[in-house]
Amino acid sequence: MQGKKIYQEKPFTHFQLSDRIAKTNFYRRLKEVIHLDFLYDSTKKFYGNSGQKSIDPLVFFKLCLIGYLENIISDRKLIEHCSMRLDILYFLDYDLDEQLPWHSTISRTRQLFPEAVFEQVFTHILTLCVDKGMVSGHTQDIDSAPIKANASMDSLELKVPANELDVHLAKIRHISNRDKEVFRKAKEK
Repeated sequence: MQGKKIYQEKPFTHFQLSDRIAKTNFYRRLKEVIHLDFLYDSTKKFYGNSGQKSIDPLVFFKLCLIGYLENIISDRKLIEHCSMRLDILYFLDYDLDEQLPWHSTISRTRQLFPEAVFEQVFTHILTLCVDKGMVSGHTQDIDSAPIKANASMDSLELKVPANELDVHLAKIRHISNRDKEVFRKAKEK
């Protein structure tokens, strides 16, 4: 006999978001590793003492991180994307029935903080991820620029490296050693 699934919404249900996110999920693991409570002290001076409560600075910086990781540059699309992903809601400490902040709130908050706060957060997150083994290696390259190419296959040329492999590896080792030293000094601060 052929079965037919009929959807009927339940008026009440027991649902715990943490039960639905796999232990191996990236955002669950990231939530266990990243602790950004230092941001409350770092960002307090940028807020007034009266008026409406702002977006939680931890939520704001987590949204920025998600935008980077998911390669989403539009705040509107970021909020739309996050609202559809259970693992991201869990990472943000939002429940199913909670509304995420408006996209315009994200834009205004981004303009509130100086560049130094963003650098502090980036360095802190990178340090935590390296300490927990989520990032390996000593030299970090970051690139997130999706660009549509309009190139003809006829214009392709064979690229010959400027240096021999031995020279190139020696140069990279030098850079890597310098990066290790800078990272060590930053960690000691």
